Amino acid sequence: MAVIPFSQALRERTWSSHGDSEGADFMKDLMTGKGSHDDYIALVAQHYFIYEAIEAAADHFAADPVAAPFITSQLTRLPAIEADLKFLIGADWRDQITPLPTAAAYAARVRDIAAQDWAGGFIAHHYTRYLGDLSGGQVIRTIMQRQFGFETNGVGFYLFDEIAKPKEFKNTYREQLDAVQWDDAERERVIDEVLAAYKFNTDLFVDLSRAKAAA
Repeated sequence: MAVIPFSQALRERTWSSHGDSEGADFMKDLMTGKGSHDDYIALVAQHYFIYEAIEAAADHFAADPVAAPFITSQLTRLPAIEADLKFLIGADWRDQITPLPTAAAYAARVRDIAAQDWAGGFIAHHYTRYLGDLSGGQVIRTIMQRQFGFETNGVGFYLFDEIAKPKEFKNTYREQLDAVQWDDAERERVIDEVLAAYKFNTDLFVDLSRAKAAA
């Protein structure tokens, strides 16, 4: 019986979670012109807290033999997010943003994984965010540029200047996933953590919708 490559099993097991959220209307509105400029800024602000945690964890795992192959400056997003927020909000942007409950919990989970030295958990969140940014994130960028008149300022988060061929990069990333020597139990743990990451991402849209309604 052929063994299913881990990257394939991961995609198949998590596919139904990609767009499943009661808060999906937030992104649907943003993508169809019903969302506002402020809605987009709110999303970028929450990304800051999430990527601050993920990229601090990347520094923590930089010498880890399992996690290190996945970590590259080509994917680093935090400086771009900071530049986007400075453009969108102003020089005092740090004083004007606070994490919503889901973003705070998401960041706390990533920090906890680093504290546990659990490379598989880190890779689960790394995979979920960055491969998503290289895929659907490019569609978001194009639509935001069209709707709000952005060129590169404001959407730098979605611009991967150091990755000339995203499809090839993603294929290599999946090959690296397949090469990791995890046993069946660890594979299940990693898949469960990817599902948890998807839930954080979709719950964040719920938070954003509620915050908008309360404003």
